[in-house]
Order: sequence, then structure tokens, then C-alpha cells
Amino acid sequence: MSIKESVRQLLAELPEDVKLVAAAKTRTPVEIAEAVEAGIGIVGENYVQEAENAYQEIGKKVEWHFIGHLQKNKVRKAVAFFDMIETVDSVELAAEIDKRCGQIGKIMPVLIEINSGREPQKAGVYPEKAESLIREIAGMKNVRVQGLMTMGPATTQAEELRACFRETKELFDRIKEAALHNVEMRYLSMGMTDSYKVALEEGANMVRIGSGIFGPRD
Repeated sequence: MSIKESVRQLLAELPEDVKLVAAAKTRTPVEIAEAVEAGIGIVGENYVQEAENAYQEIGKKVEWHFIGHLQKNKVRKAVAFFDMIETVDSVELAAEIDKRCGQIGKIMPVLIEINSGREPQKAGVYPEKAESLIREIAGMKNVRVQGLMTMGPATTQAEELRACFRETKELFDRIKEAALHNVEMRYLSMGMTDSYKVALEEGANMVRIGSGIFGPRD
């Protein structure tokens, strides 16, 4: 199936209130442009340099989301053109985003990355520490918390991720109910090509799909 056909099929299948992020890691600007022509409105990138190259070709036709692990030394470049950073997991990273956005007069929407599998080797804040992190970030002038993102453990069995997705949704609802100042729980970004259907069943309203759009990576 071509990129265009894959995009159109996904857009027809997803509920209207669900945002589709095309996960474009290692994809060429030509491939990304084809997805955009077919109706993709959000491109997700894992690496700042790769994203910058694609951005120079495609520009502001789409929203750009950072969905990888963001190093502090890359923040200055990232905030210049990304529209959302989905992977904030520490006060230090949020503070750097806040500082760099302050320098260019920008407010950056962010999602808090939840380590729902509680895997010590992985990025993300553990669910039980998320609310206190959000409370600390909420006071920053140039950062706006707009929801949560999770990956879940690496597995080919989507059903194994259900408990992680469910816990993240429960956390999302709890923080929403707390009605924290300067925090708007709008987006729950969960699920990728192999797991997005389970994620949708558990309440995701944003999914990040790569190979389901672009085909398998070389």
C-alpha cells in the first residue's frame, strides 16, 4: 500500500476526535511530504537534526511534535520550530524549554512522558511521581502542560500494553479532576502502529504511527 493510501485509510478509520501523528523517524522529506499531501496534519520526529532537515523542505504546512528523548543541549534548536514536545519527564528539561522559549517569546505546549512500564532503563516519569512533577512545571511562564504521553514496554503483543495504557488514562483523569492552575489536560498520546487500537480502547486521543503509514523501516 502506498503512503497516501495508508494515510487515507487511517484517517477514515480513526474517530474524529483522535489526532494522528505521523512518526517520521528515519523517513525522508519526500516520504513525509507524501503523507502531508494525503492529509497528515502532525509530523512527529525523534531527532532534532532530522526534523530540521524535513522542516526546511515542508515548513509550516503541518504541526511538528518532538516524540523522542530530548537532550538539554538540543532544546534551543528544538523550540525554534517544534509546536509541541511530547516527552518532558523532568523539571530540568522543562526549565530549559521554559528558558529557551522565553528568549524567543514563545509558549511551548508539552506532554509529560509517563514511564508506564516502570522500566528503569527508559525515559519518562513513573506514574506515582507525575502529579508532583506537573505541579512544579505548572509555574513556568513559557511551558504549558497539555496532557500525557506513554510508550509502554516494547512488545509485539499489543494486549500486554493494555494495563499500562489504562493506568496512564486513570492518571490523566485524576490530574484533570485536580484542575491544576496553568495545566490543561487535553491530549493523551498513547499507541503506535502495533498497539494503537488497544490504546484507543483505553482512551487515547492521539496516536503516533510510523510503519503503519510509511511501511517498514529499511
